[in-house]
Amino acid sequence: MKWSWKLGTVAGIGLYVHGTFLLLLGWVGLSHWIEGGSAAAALAGVGFVVALFACVVLHELGHALTAQRFGIRTRDITLLPIGGVARLERMPDDPRQEVAVALAGPAVNVVIAAALYLWLSLSETLRPLAALSVTGGPVLQRLMVVNLSLAVFNLLPAFPMDGGRVLRALLAMRMDYTRATQLAAQVGQAMALLFGFVGLFANPFLLFIAFFVWIGAAQEASMVQMRSALGGIPVSRAMLTDFETLAPGDPGRRVLDLIIAGSQSDFPVVEDGRVVGVLLRRDVLNALAQHGQDWRVGDVMRRDFEVVEAGEMLETAFARLQRCACHALPVTSRGALVGLVTMDNLGEFLLIQSALGRARGRRAA
Repeated sequence: MKWSWKLGTVAGIGLYVHGTFLLLLGWVGLSHWIEGGSAAAALAGVGFVVALFACVVLHELGHALTAQRFGIRTRDITLLPIGGVARLERMPDDPRQEVAVALAGPAVNVVIAAALYLWLSLSETLRPLAALSVTGGPVLQRLMVVNLSLAVFNLLPAFPMDGGRVLRALLAMRMDYTRATQLAAQVGQAMALLFGFVGLFANPFLLFIAFFVWIGAAQEASMVQMRSALGGIPVSRAMLTDFETLAPGDPGRRVLDLIIAGSQSDFPVVEDGRVVGVLLRRDVLNALAQHGQDWRVGDVMRRDFEVVEAGEMLETAFARLQRCACHALPVTSRGALVGLVTMDNLGEFLLIQSALGRARGRRAA
């Protein structure tokens, strides 16, 4: 994610913080300084937010580590002002596994709240909830209440939040996965409208949540529908066969000429008839910024890359394109390069198939 900085690695998963999160810390610190009139009040407010987001990281790790049990890797976890985002490579195909992954996050918050309650009870420092406020009261007790609130809020059926994913999984046990996703997305967007309405009169922060829920539900439904449409179709039917290749020894000037002369921006790098690397557009731009045109393809290309076999299904190619965050995948057959598949040509293929389907429907009518 752009404008994100890496904080470290937890359980092999990169932990990032988005730049806008720093704005949140600044706003909280300034608000507490104005209200409390001291730097100590500002530091206390920022410290509470940092502790809260540590709980958010644990929440996301609950998702990630549970998914890991089912063989699903997590790309990274990013902290945003509205919470954390764990980017799983994919959601489980088994609805029961998806329920487990979705519930793992809120379960972590419940465990944290229970541990804090036990500590407060044993130390006899538990105070009535009425004595608490957003900025006032014992820090640990406020943290306990917030963790319970996070667990309850995340379990609302606002897809793609945790509760919405549980709803989708339960629906998928009774109907087609694509249809279940569409229904869950519709419920999620209805919840987003409710959040937005309440936010207008109560808490403006709900307006931001409503926006992300609405967009997230629409994107998730679109992705699932696209994967479903690509299922059962071999890559060879949609791959590009008219494309340019490069050799490791080619100079930067040749790459620029090919980019300017055509529409191709990512290139397979071939040596002795075998794909040995991939040159991506962003790597070309970085090389130009650092070295001008004085570089070779072999110095810039990526040697760790994804490929797809011509006989594999387009759904598989689509998943790999998402996983590698690249624009193009080399298509091979028995080790030899035979084509390229890109997000653009997958979209064009679906548009053509849709148009042909409508034409057949009109003829049948």
